[in-house]
Amino acid sequence: MAVPYIEEAEYLDVLTKTGTPNFFGTQSGLELKVFKGDVHRDGDYHKAVHVWIFAESTQELLLQKRADCKDSWPGLWDISSAGHISAGDSSLITAQRELQEELGVILPKDAFELIFVFLEEWLVDKIIFFVTNNGKFINNEYSDVYLVTTLEPIPREAFTLQDTEVSDVKYISSEEYRSHLAEADPKYVPYDVNKQYGLLFDIITKRYKENNEARSLVLQKQLRRYAPVSLTAELTGLGDADKEALILLVKAAMIMDEIFYLQVWHSNPVLREWLKEHANVSQLDNLKWMSCLDENEAFLTTADSAVKLLPEATKPITGWKGVQYRAAFPMLKPSGANFYPPDMDKMEFKLWTTGLSLDQQKDATSFFTVIKRHSQVNWDNHIFDSTHLSEGSTHDLYSIPYSQEYHSFLARVSDLLHKAGDLVSSPSLKRLLHSKADAFLSNDYYDSDIAWMELDSKLDVTIGPYETYEDSLFGYKATFEAFIGVRDEKATAQLKLFGDNLQVLEQNLPMDDTYKSKDIIAAPIRVVQLLFNAGDVKGPQTIAFNLPNDERIVKDRGTAMVILKNVSEAKFKQILNPIADACIAKEQQELVDFESFFTHTICHECCHGIGPHTITLPDGRKSTVRLHLLPTSLEKSMYVSFLAGCFRSVRFGLEEAHGKGQALQFNWLLEKEAFVFHPNETFSVNFDKVEEAVESLSRTILTIQAKGDKEGASLLLQKYCTMTKPLKVALQKLESIHVSPPATFKYTFIDKILALGLPTILFQNLIYIIFLG
Repeated sequence: MAVPYIEEAEYLDVLTKTGTPNFFGTQSGLELKVFKGDVHRDGDYHKAVHVWIFAESTQELLLQKRADCKDSWPGLWDISSAGHISAGDSSLITAQRELQEELGVILPKDAFELIFVFLEEWLVDKIIFFVTNNGKFINNEYSDVYLVTTLEPIPREAFTLQDTEVSDVKYISSEEYRSHLAEADPKYVPYDVNKQYGLLFDIITKRYKENNEARSLVLQKQLRRYAPVSLTAELTGLGDADKEALILLVKAAMIMDEIFYLQVWHSNPVLREWLKEHANVSQLDNLKWMSCLDENEAFLTTADSAVKLLPEATKPITGWKGVQYRAAFPMLKPSGANFYPPDMDKMEFKLWTTGLSLDQQKDATSFFTVIKRHSQVNWDNHIFDSTHLSEGSTHDLYSIPYSQEYHSFLARVSDLLHKAGDLVSSPSLKRLLHSKADAFLSNDYYDSDIAWMELDSKLDVTIGPYETYEDSLFGYKATFEAFIGVRDEKATAQLKLFGDNLQVLEQNLPMDDTYKSKDIIAAPIRVVQLLFNAGDVKGPQTIAFNLPNDERIVKDRGTAMVILKNVSEAKFKQILNPIADACIAKEQQELVDFESFFTHTICHECCHGIGPHTITLPDGRKSTVRLHLLPTSLEKSMYVSFLAGCFRSVRFGLEEAHGKGQALQFNWLLEKEAFVFHPNETFSVNFDKVEEAVESLSRTILTIQAKGDKEGASLLLQKYCTMTKPLKVALQKLESIHVSPPATFKYTFIDKILALGLPTILFQNLIYIIFLG
């Protein structure tokens, strides 16, 4: 019978059938534990780890022979290493510890690749070989399956076997081992390779079956999806001191790259160095160095990853230099990036934070802290005993501020910003740089973010931890980034004109006056020409960003926005022009111009603040909406540019917010004959009908938003957010012409300040980032 947790060292966590923690009672919040010796007697669901060691050069798996004294499968060949996860312990630490205890192999966390979770369940399958010892051993077990990839087999004499667990080890080819399991060879512990456990062999086979030529073609195809683009910007208006400060700011920004790589994945730095060193070995190696992540699926695998040597991973053997292993490359991007332990899930985090004080909870969920394990720190410091908590700790997790976690980087950035702040001529920029330099070391960004909102300078600087998209587990943790540019005074003034007249726009929206707001306030918007960016700026480049995300500032002061005009122009040339050539009727192609495209962007951002902003839901709760209003200026070119832009957004799919919205608008306007689909598979705008169609669409959407009409919104999306035949035709055309969004930039302004001593090499990095999301 399961009992409440009493003594951690001798108990296991009891799980529900779905693999989540079980609780003792309904209100206690205490996890149910069971004595380790009873878990298989009662058939309780519990957690374990499986660790496989795979030798790449021989394509062999390491097996251990279970000791004759084992209560299950004595004397049979089994997994390289395995064991239960004790109550309160983590999966990864357990995997490391079991490997060390059973085989005498001590490896760091980056050697372990989690490839899947395996459920061995007797109560459902009722397969006889999951019940042994005359029914006294019932296995209902969730196992995290890890793969450790070494270059060569580890010599037999290098292992130190735990005699109570392991009697022998051997290597066997993965295909031969699979055959033994498929044939139910009685010398091997049974696993059903026709079901989930077959994934182990499928992963290995897929990883190594393609030759270098085939892999090169795959990587080339992926790389063609993105394009490096040169950016230009004038430094007119910057004095000599500002240009000298600019050099320091670029150096500070480049450190944002170093931090960001580490934030996203703990092995990024070592992998980048490895790939860089081996880029000239072959065409395939060069392509690996240039590769990046495709959404959340990696281009590369552990078979492509960095090789590390550990001379002391096992007992020393004469003539053998030690274990060479590949740094584990996750098959899917870690949802918690490197902000949390890789084996932590939402439930563990919730259980931990529930027991914290309010201040401690704020730290745990702060934008600017990293979550770690005491046990992992101890293991990394070669403390292998069972006591894994620091003195005074009651849980394995703890938080650490960015200022401490990234201190070696941030101290350098702080020094550079202080020096730049002493040089710049603008008082507001001077205040920003000094306050941001202090914030990097104090971990308090409030004053520096206020200074950023109030920035009024020709030289425009955004630097720090801001966006939280990489933390897809919770969306709490901010990544470091930097944008350095020069203010575009003309475009900024144009924005001010829009901002000053938002109330007029609000009053002219096509909806009932009851829903119109009376107190529209425009968010400050600055237009800049980008000189340099770094950190969280990978993949298709943004053309605008709205900051800060700190709720305290948003509540007190709102937000401010920066629009990157030359990035917008690069996107227009690289994406919209080819789309227009392929999809827009020839007589209207000249109406697709950058001025219309950029004006639409300005209207889009300005109009986030108008329309029904605060709404009352049927249950009385207050909520907010954000509105994208179609503009009415620059009429003909605006409408045709918008038509071309629909295809730009929809090609990323209808699951993405902008793609979904554009599909709705396109299909509505096509139905109303405002857009025309011609027999030659091109499109045009019917100027006689488009204004009325846009007004009817706007009225429909705005009224649904104002009323909080969830059913009406669902019906609208259901009818119009579909991949219609005309959209499919357009997307097929775009597939054939390989429209590539700008993904990396070469900053040509470097030529203008080389005389000030900034090394050219700093600006020649057209390399795509490895595993950055």
